[in-house]
Amino acid sequence: MRIIIPIAIIIFLNGCASQKPVRIADHKKDVLLETNYGNITVRLSDETPLHRDNFLKLVKNRYYNGLLFHRVINQFMIQAGDPDSRKAPAGKPLGNGGPGYTIPAEFRHSLFHKKGVIAAARKGDGVNPERASSGSQFYIVQGKVWTEGGLDTLQYTRRGGRNIPAEHRTVYMQTGGTPHLDQAYTVFGEVVAGLPVIDSIAAVATSKGPDRDRPLEDVVIKKAKLIKRKQ
Repeated sequence: MRIIIPIAIIIFLNGCASQKPVRIADHKKDVLLETNYGNITVRLSDETPLHRDNFLKLVKNRYYNGLLFHRVINQFMIQAGDPDSRKAPAGKPLGNGGPGYTIPAEFRHSLFHKKGVIAAARKGDGVNPERASSGSQFYIVQGKVWTEGGLDTLQYTRRGGRNIPAEHRTVYMQTGGTPHLDQAYTVFGEVVAGLPVIDSIAAVATSKGPDRDRPLEDVVIKKAKLIKRKQ
């Protein structure tokens, strides 16, 4: 997925006559993902406006309807948003599709990888040093509950000594998450209803073949839509 200049994103977000544009009122709505395992409600962050508006635009234009959670790893995350997954035959490897553009990273200290956050997938650092996000693929964190010792080890190995803030540590030890992804992938919202659905999806049997980590039985986003916030 190649990186293109930001103006392409602006053009997409402005839309055209056949697309539903993002309106200011949409910023106060949540996104409901209706899946064959239950419903997940996501609240997007105003701290990441590029990712927020892009996700809203895709939802309003039915981009996610019929797509699969094509990559599922228990105690880690569930991933969706590849347009090639719609009606994909069993056994087909997935994960390389998208809308043809990327989004500049929007890393924020306050947005970290606790259980239930939604974040943008992306290409690896070797081909994507700016860590630009996929235009459509996202993941929802399940993660695991950490011990203080485990976080200490992580801090001085996989994170290269980068400090894990005390307030983040508390959440990781009480609620769980994937702290090694912090400030490397853009978090742009969180689940406000439906966490048990994430656990159910994360527990499904997955392939060990060429389509590695794809659920053996499809997990489908039947419909994604904007809904009024309950609080």
